[in-house]
Amino acid sequence: MVFNKIFGSKPEKVKIETPSIMGLRIGCSFEVDTLLLKLVEPELMVSGSNPTHIIKAAGKVELDGTTIFRFYTDDDAFLQVVSEGGTEESHVVDVKLFHFYDTLDIPSQDDWDRLLWKEMGGTEYSLENYTYSRVWTSAGDYHNPVHMLEKTYDVDGVSQTDQFVMLFERPISNDNTESLMLSAEETEEIAGNLSRCLVLSTGISLSPSQINIHG
Repeated sequence: MVFNKIFGSKPEKVKIETPSIMGLRIGCSFEVDTLLLKLVEPELMVSGSNPTHIIKAAGKVELDGTTIFRFYTDDDAFLQVVSEGGTEESHVVDVKLFHFYDTLDIPSQDDWDRLLWKEMGGTEYSLENYTYSRVWTSAGDYHNPVHMLEKTYDVDGVSQTDQFVMLFERPISNDNTESLMLSAEETEEIAGNLSRCLVLSTGISLSPSQINIHG
């Protein structure tokens, strides 16, 4: 059009495809089976968990044929969905609802190295009065944390975080378990400095029938 040639047209916004699986995506909500929460919550680290969550951000990790989706909610929680061999609902092999327990600053390189190579990957990890056993097996007593590069999408755009992850669990009643995820996270700031912290999250496994997803 002549108008556009004279005054120029605004460039179209590039639409970014955000992570989505099982109908979960940024902006939608989901509800966890209230009966399940009522039964297991007395044994969990988290208390007063809201069964209804609104997804505010979404993350994605690619690991050699395994894709990890994380949907971050308005309740200091995230729903983690693991799929293998594809990203259709039929490829989903694990779903867990995690709540953030604590975030600890890692002030020095020595503290970072000690955490990754001497502390995080032991056979057990204690938190308050509970002892969790490492899920991932190793030929030795120590298992190095698993590196994950997560791309996280929210209203501000896309960010990347290097994560070094270890997973533990402890038994609770009715053959259920409570998981403990340790994530040593490293982010490069604008000035080029590295920001490091240890994020502790506890969670429970869910079946698709225990999640009601709203568009």
